Amino acid sequence: MDEAARTALDDLPPLREVIARFGLGARKSLGQHFLLDLNLTRRIARAAGNLTAATVIEVGPGPGGLTRALLAEGAARVVAIERDRRCVEALQDLVAASGGRLALREADATKVDAASLGPPPRHIVANLPYNIATVLLVDWLRKADAFAGMTLMFQREVAERIAAPPGSKTYGRLSVMAGWRCDVRILFNLPARAFTPPPKVASSVVQLRPLPAPRYPAAWDAMERVTAAAFGQRRKMLRGALRTLGVDCERLLGAAGVDPEARAEMLSVEEFAALARNYADLAGTPS
Repeated sequence: MDEAARTALDDLPPLREVIARFGLGARKSLGQHFLLDLNLTRRIARAAGNLTAATVIEVGPGPGGLTRALLAEGAARVVAIERDRRCVEALQDLVAASGGRLALREADATKVDAASLGPPPRHIVANLPYNIATVLLVDWLRKADAFAGMTLMFQREVAERIAAPPGSKTYGRLSVMAGWRCDVRILFNLPARAFTPPPKVASSVVQLRPLPAPRYPAAWDAMERVTAAAFGQRRKMLRGALRTLGVDCERLLGAAGVDPEARAEMLSVEEFAALARNYADLAGTPS
């Protein structure tokens, strides 16, 4: 980034001034909690890795704290998706200061195909709105091979579910699907007081590095159905929980080499993939 571009970013007004000027009181209905500490936003941007040749996709930029950090860290192009008209207006000065590196899209992120927003390598870096965070993640995991990386902020309890290992209390569908498609780790935690307004819980930054192909062979739809059935009744043994799949459970479990008396939280990602492959065969769907 050249000196003129850096100066243009440095000359922007403080974020709290932007919030006051445009009346950006955070809206609970949009899951908004703004992160204004530029030291923290720079830390998140740096954690995403080298972005100087990347298309960076940000969801819910709000007043632009993380957006500024991504641009300051040299992101080649940032595409920010924002549905709040107030924030769209507040970000216009940042668009002007970006030297053409920031594209702002007013839209509902759940209805946007992030994989189509720019050339690869694509990185998603976002302080996600709490109310749509898991919906977005599942959609991105389905298309994981379109992204080079995802560095995302979640409520801490959600982050722990995403990164949970088999056998833990928080291990569930999200853990399996994320671990099947990506290398996952929690990078660091942020206290509630770091946000405006402070949420009721702490937050965590999670890094997901998509694998070139799923960790174990299986079809996405089959994995979704099997994990939904298994964890939908997680207190039951699998021979009972998987009955909702509409196939011969004993045959399914036997073909996958899974103990019928096991419970969902004890199965590895590899075992779920084996169940998904055999379920697809038994149900007559593509595996």
